[in-house]
Amino acid sequence: MKARYIRVSTPDQKKERQLVKTHKDEKLFLDVCSGSIPFDEREQGKLLLESTDITYVTVHAIDRLGRNLLDILTTLQHFDNKGVTLKVDNLGIESLVNGKPNPAFKLIISVLANIAEMERETMLERQREGIELAKAKGVYKGRVRGSKESKEEVLGKYPNVIKHLKAGQSLRNTAKLCDVSLGTVQKVKGYLD
Repeated sequence: MKARYIRVSTPDQKKERQLVKTHKDEKLFLDVCSGSIPFDEREQGKLLLESTDITYVTVHAIDRLGRNLLDILTTLQHFDNKGVTLKVDNLGIESLVNGKPNPAFKLIISVLANIAEMERETMLERQREGIELAKAKGVYKGRVRGSKESKEEVLGKYPNVIKHLKAGQSLRNTAKLCDVSLGTVQKVKGYLD
């Protein structure tokens, strides 16, 4: 069975460009989440990985799988291990050719996954710069100074951090995998202990 994976970051984002090459026999998997969330932690991504009848998966672009090189490569390896062919529409290439790994695919995907990761870092940097400008103008509306989030609020906000810590990941590795600060991971760990 064929499948198409679609990811948009917010509910109001348009998904039409990812549906242009849709075929009627494809099963659709749609996630509305950040690209920084690991593929196997997304609701539809997890269902796709667990599907036993899927043999062919199409995505519009490699950044739909994620914005983290390690996560993208892990997802690709999972598909390879199951004999699932992954096609990236905007490149017109497939991960398997006649059932064998396509070496050109891995090279191109590695480069593009690195670019996707850099784009995310650039976006976060622009966001930080915007916050600094807003602070300088006195219009920044961040959390009220001196206010505190409750234990439940913190733990509810970072389920991925909790998952990685419980899996035995180090604090620094968890921070990198979840794209949060080391201080945030330490705070969550403090509430878990």
